[in-house]
Amino acid sequence: MSLSTLTAPPFSIAPSAAPVICIVGARPNYMKVAPIIKAFAAHNPPIPTLLVHTGQHYDPAMKDRLFADLDLPEPDVNLAVGSGSHAVQTAEVMKRFEPVIDQHGARAVLVVGDVNSTLACALVASKRHIPVVHVESGLRSYDRRMPEEINRILTDQLSDVLYTTERSAHDNLAREGIPDERAVFVGNVMIDSLRASLPKAVPAAELLAAAGLDARRIASGYGVVTLHRPSNVDSADTLGPIIDALREVSQALPLIVALHPRTRNNLERFGMLDRLDGDGFLILPPQGYLEMLGLMSGARLVLTDSGGIQEETTALGVPCVTIRENTERPITVEQGTNTLVGIAPEAIVAAARTILATGGKAGRIPEYWDGHTAERIAAHLYDWLDAQASAEPQAARV
Repeated sequence: MSLSTLTAPPFSIAPSAAPVICIVGARPNYMKVAPIIKAFAAHNPPIPTLLVHTGQHYDPAMKDRLFADLDLPEPDVNLAVGSGSHAVQTAEVMKRFEPVIDQHGARAVLVVGDVNSTLACALVASKRHIPVVHVESGLRSYDRRMPEEINRILTDQLSDVLYTTERSAHDNLAREGIPDERAVFVGNVMIDSLRASLPKAVPAAELLAAAGLDARRIASGYGVVTLHRPSNVDSADTLGPIIDALREVSQALPLIVALHPRTRNNLERFGMLDRLDGDGFLILPPQGYLEMLGLMSGARLVLTDSGGIQEETTALGVPCVTIRENTERPITVEQGTNTLVGIAPEAIVAAARTILATGGKAGRIPEYWDGHTAERIAAHLYDWLDAQASAEPQAARV
């Protein structure tokens, strides 16, 4: 028996006939995978796919809304992992994902972003000698206290094809010893979803009216706030001053707060929820994708600690104040509308005041944030997989 036969993955389906397994695990993944699934289906010839939802973040109502908003097909497989510590969640995804490969085979496993499901599925695929394709590779905050940073670094090391959103990502990968030929600059697939969905975005006034809030309060403009990162919301000593800064900003501009459950729970736990009372705040529950697009596109400014919103505001041309000490998306600061201010209250207030006085950074749309990233991924991956199949020994294909 040949060595290639011994080491070949135990597929019941020949790899060349197996699907590309696409992984979604948490809300930001949906916006990245939706255009990829469509581009694979539209490619000539189509690229067969299997959509796996790990259930890492699972709210049935929110999932259904997002899948409908993005025209994303229902997942072929739902692992229903649920919440847990980082170790438990990662291990559970690995345990439940491997049998999917046994059943369906996999020509490649495509993962996006930096959540636990991204790393877990990449680990399983890599150990099974299945190509790993990472969309949104090479982004670095250089803050290893962030679980997402660990996931990004390790997933990139495991990946065979690394699709990047900005050219600076290639420098990050080179510093980590990843050969340049494995990285391909394709642009930002999140912007594909944004451009396709913008005509369907729900206006802010409509959202407020549906929530029983007076839309006349935003007639002269408004800002949008999202906060959810543990480093910002899990400590009263950090969260309290941030809320106080937002209160000061709200005296000059009404702020619509899409209040994340984690943030709400902590505000209640710290006895701070009443700090969001007052005419300057309009509090909404977590919003769907089209609703958030409507809120952001009409805002004078956005204050956030979200990575995806930094990109979306740059694409929309809306000034963004990022309440973090670092960002893995530096292009939004260097070329876009984003200002990184840290967590000091005075810096948050000063940045907001500058935007209200001057209109903020004009910025520009970065290269390849043009709505066609998924098409570039499909074209490149089809050719790459075809080349891999041609190079495989016959024994490894059976």
